[in-house]
Amino acid sequence: MIEFVLDGRSKVNTYVQLVQQVKQALRVGLLEPGDQLPKVRDVAQSLAINPNTVLKAYRELELEGLAEGRPGVGTFVKRTLAGASLENQGELRAEFADWLRRAREAGLSPEDIRALVETTMRATAVEPRQEAKP
Repeated sequence: MIEFVLDGRSKVNTYVQLVQQVKQALRVGLLEPGDQLPKVRDVAQSLAINPNTVLKAYRELELEGLAEGRPGVGTFVKRTLAGASLENQGELRAEFADWLRRAREAGLSPEDIRALVETTMRATAVEPRQEAKP
């Protein structure tokens, strides 16, 4: 089951953070079709947020076809976002965890690590091929 965490310093709305975390869990196989999302009341209490915020996130997931609410039962994952690369993610995750440990040992803060990862991703992004114009 997913455990939500909020970044109070983020400028991203709380409900959007919840939606993003579910989508990330779906991409990496932590959530699969049929899994139940945490109860609205439990999420609201654990994060000290309004239950309507959790409901809004779950409604957004339903609108995107990723989850479905079952009255009186809960909200369940309807489909996954994991692709064919899922089978390779375990090894990559372990290597990345090792890299993160080394980065912390080298004195990088979480913000430094985030900046390094994001700038490297941008710098190494594969651009779509441009067709040559005659």
